[in-house]
Amino acid sequence: MQILDAPRPVKLIDPNTVGPASLQQNFRAQVGKISRESGFFLAGSLFTTAAGYFFRIFLARTLGAEALGIYALGMTIVGFLGILAALGLPQAAVRFVAAYNATGHVNLVHKFLTRSLLLLLTTNLVLGAAIAMNSRWIVAIYHAPTLGPYLILFCAIMLLGSVNAFLGQTLTGYKDVSRRAVITNFVGTPLNMILVIALIAAGSGLRGYIVAQVWSAFVVLVLLAIAVWRTAHSTSAPVNGSPASLSKGVASFAGATMSMELLGFLLSQGDKVMIGIFLNARHLGLYAVAGALVSFVPVVLQAINQIFAPTIADLHATGQIALLSRLFHKLAKWTFASTFPGACVLIVFSRNFMHLFGPDFESGWPVLVIGTVGQLINCAVGSVGFMLLMSGNERKLLKVQIAVAGFVIAANYFLIPRWGITGAALASALANGLLNLWCLREVRTNLGVFPFTRSYVKLVLPCVITTLSLVFVRRLDLSAVFSIPPLLGSVVLAYTIFFSVGFLVAADDDDRMVTSAILKRCRAFFQIEPQEI
Repeated sequence: MQILDAPRPVKLIDPNTVGPASLQQNFRAQVGKISRESGFFLAGSLFTTAAGYFFRIFLARTLGAEALGIYALGMTIVGFLGILAALGLPQAAVRFVAAYNATGHVNLVHKFLTRSLLLLLTTNLVLGAAIAMNSRWIVAIYHAPTLGPYLILFCAIMLLGSVNAFLGQTLTGYKDVSRRAVITNFVGTPLNMILVIALIAAGSGLRGYIVAQVWSAFVVLVLLAIAVWRTAHSTSAPVNGSPASLSKGVASFAGATMSMELLGFLLSQGDKVMIGIFLNARHLGLYAVAGALVSFVPVVLQAINQIFAPTIADLHATGQIALLSRLFHKLAKWTFASTFPGACVLIVFSRNFMHLFGPDFESGWPVLVIGTVGQLINCAVGSVGFMLLMSGNERKLLKVQIAVAGFVIAANYFLIPRWGITGAALASALANGLLNLWCLREVRTNLGVFPFTRSYVKLVLPCVITTLSLVFVRRLDLSAVFSIPPLLGSVVLAYTIFFSVGFLVAADDDDRMVTSAILKRCRAFFQIEPQEI
């Protein structure tokens, strides 16, 4: 049964002109919900980011670039096959769990969850067996004989990761992002780090690193399963009999999202595959460390997407396009504003950040700069991919990804043999920019919404002032290395300058309302003021 039909193009909406009282109330309610849930997820992400940064320094200095390169090769293999094993069902869980509940079809949730979990277990076991039987062929392609003994462990990571992704996205569909953040960020991440440190200290090396991930992922699976079970049975009526097959609407959407995820893998991981083929594990280790820092840049966008994705499906299914447009515009502006200062610090002090991992890693600083610029474009346009995906325009998103995937493969093939890992970073950043700007055009054409308004453009001034201030600070110290406290101080300085200037020149009424919502949430969290939004 397909509840959501593909939308028709609508008239372009200026989010600053919608003014009915009911729309204002709904906007305020949605901002409160998004700030509450995504704020909690953001707190978890920031905790993971901070802990993960120091943890990666420990790994880089303990294991070295080559071992990290072997790990990256293994993760690219199971990452690709894991997409096939997941069948697009995690993203389908976000859309259809949210849509079924929003439209009153709560009984369908139980059938969807049961059938999906059975499919996930079956496909992962089949593909895991295929990896085990073809291990020699896989090792030969990457010219990495030391990879072979770890492939079985990578298969376990693939299975646990697929199920965890599905269960986590199911909680997202229920708009229970905070519980997901507690389990994955505040339980799973520290547990993984503790196990890794203990096993590496015991002399297990790379094997200990991988085994620790398997055990921590298993604990996360148990906790997520309990959370989904309780949530599903508290909101859905029990269904008797065997689980029904997936509806045509779910199957079509899941198939489209799986295709998009495969293309997304080519966009995000194809560079690592080609580095493994054209270069060697050490180069891949350098690239992976710089890429890990780049992956921290869109943390605010990822946090917002966790709750905004089901909100898009909800509002689009109920025809509230004006409210959706206003939320999209405001969240895009705040995402960029919250991302730019930290990204600017990464660019200006790129050599210093890379040196913290060890002298051998400093040469990867161009990868960090180029990758950060590409992610800034991603954050500047907002949740354009989810706007298409959650509104029934997944095939248009698929079309964009097919074209950009072809571009990135050609760019990597041409640039990596000539410029090494810097060429790979350039190809990835160009593809990232092309993908997001094209998706932005599709969102404007098919949904009639556009994030860039006059108040957004005014952020140019705080961007310029923040950048010049950081360059000045960098020139004050002529030594090759900054210690961690000055780097953290530069982050504080960047955010202070940006938001001080930004509120003077670019804030509007909605910005002040969002600020009020965030401050109320912070006061409630620290029990300064118990009032809920």
